[in-house]
Amino acid sequence: MKYIRLTKEQLEELHPEFVTFLATQSIDKKEWDELKKNKPEIAEQEIDVFSDMIWDRAISNVNFIDHFSKNYIFLFKCVENTVYSYVINSNVSHVDFLTSDGINWLSENIFSDDIEIKKGKKDISDDRNGSLFSIIKQGGIISKGELFTKLDYLLNQ
Repeated sequence: MKYIRLTKEQLEELHPEFVTFLATQSIDKKEWDELKKNKPEIAEQEIDVFSDMIWDRAISNVNFIDHFSKNYIFLFKCVENTVYSYVINSNVSHVDFLTSDGINWLSENIFSDDIEIKKGKKDISDDRNGSLFSIIKQGGIISKGELFTKLDYLLNQ
């Protein structure tokens, strides 16, 4: 697999798409039930192929990813085969960006000496979706890019 298998809940949510996928493989309900019962390894392979297809389609549409930890915020903007990033680091140990208080503190102290902001750029033309999936697997959250856009505006006005 290129990505990870969809969870049972995700597969249930995507049931109509999965049925269509099986139909493209010339597998009807009766044959699917037989595969699950008599050849579970083949059924698992079909689920894996479907999972990769769904992940690939979803990641192809990703434009922004945010990743929060206690003292760091990573903001990513994905433009074609390039990822632009901002890394925000707090030098104050009691600040926790995983809380609303931490985010409020950041908004009040964004340009203080207690905050470091680094800007980056990386070419991901070798494997765009794999690179973005790696960020997501590490805790990144697909976003609409509000934070990246606001920070970019603040730093570049």
